[in-house]
Amino acid sequence: MGRFLQGFPQFRQILLIGGSNPIEDVEKFKTQGANIVIATPGRLEDMFRRKADGLDLATAVKSLDVLVLDEADRLLDMGFEVSLNTILGYLPKQRRTGLFSATQTQELEKLVRAGLRNPVRITVKEKGVAASSVQKTPARLSNYYTVILFKGDIVCIFCAYIAHSLIKLNTPSISSFVHRCGRTARIGNQGNALVFLLPMEESYVNFLSINQKCPLQLYPPVKDVVDVLPKLKAMALGDRAMFEKGMKAFVSCVQAYAKHECSLIFRIKDLDFAALARGFALLRLPKMPELRGKTFPDFKQEAINTDSIRFKDKNREKQRQKWLADLKEKETPLKKNFIKNKAWSKQKNKKERKKKKASKRKLDEESDVDNEDLNELLNDTRLLKKLKKGKISEEDFDKHLSSAGSSRPKPAEVDSSDGDGE
Repeated sequence: MGRFLQGFPQFRQILLIGGSNPIEDVEKFKTQGANIVIATPGRLEDMFRRKADGLDLATAVKSLDVLVLDEADRLLDMGFEVSLNTILGYLPKQRRTGLFSATQTQELEKLVRAGLRNPVRITVKEKGVAASSVQKTPARLSNYYTVILFKGDIVCIFCAYIAHSLIKLNTPSISSFVHRCGRTARIGNQGNALVFLLPMEESYVNFLSINQKCPLQLYPPVKDVVDVLPKLKAMALGDRAMFEKGMKAFVSCVQAYAKHECSLIFRIKDLDFAALARGFALLRLPKMPELRGKTFPDFKQEAINTDSIRFKDKNREKQRQKWLADLKEKETPLKKNFIKNKAWSKQKNKKERKKKKASKRKLDEESDVDNEDLNELLNDTRLLKKLKKGKISEEDFDKHLSSAGSSRPKPAEVDSSDGDGE
């Protein structure tokens, strides 16, 4: 953009992206202004809300003439739909808008209906290719799939398919599948994409062909495959960076199955975790919810303390050692606090029990009702219950009450006379 504007010195541009100081962006915009604003949705939305900092961007964009949304489908996939709708609300209705997208998704169609007036579609396709009107991916892109016994086979044939290719170890979501494939065949280039499937997942091929108009061809099996797993294990033992990458890749693969929207096809219970761990050349299995409570006799863990594996990068290793030292310092008082907290809870319970006993004793002392009155009250209650159940008549009930009343000791009479009685 800077090179382009060299021929138009009357125009100025500004870049608003995350990672920079928003206050500095506000000051730059206020002092220099801009005819062209290039921004990410999140930062641009934030700029609209900076009126308190002296930037009234909502007023400034009233004269906006052209809005361009590049990679519109990816913006929606990354969760910027709300931000985009907020930004569109600030912009004038009378404008020219260009949406550039490698794929046509349902979310993009919604954005077109909400943010564009009288839209005109411009589709780029090859001449004379009838299938391109149906197929959503570029005509120069070859989509392949291969069926493997378990995901561990991926590592063995990975090196056989690299140039101008996209290799999908985890099958992406339906909405992003076409977009990811299309990245390898842009601007007229020839591209290839390969996805790995387990035998029970082969129905995904037909599903993609029908749902996404994305046909896949079976990739021919690779012969004379070299087993590189021993080398990968040696690399993991020699460098903590390789060890951690293998662990993260394994976790990512398992969680991709656990969260996949096509859960009927990609079922986590069909995964062979031990074979998958061997395929990623893991030295040990990571701790994760999906593996909790399971045993894997087919996976042999290396007899090594993985905490002792060091980074080859000296700076990273120095940072790790510092982090371990800080963690050790924090753990010691935590243990003491834990014991202290436990004892304190016991003391608290003991105090509460004492408090309850004291309050009960106080109530007993302050009570005006003696044992005899309590007994009489209980007797009256029993009589009332018998009356309700029909065991005694009202006459009997009154008799008992009157007899009980007469048997009660009368309170002492107090002579209130002044002593001059007759």
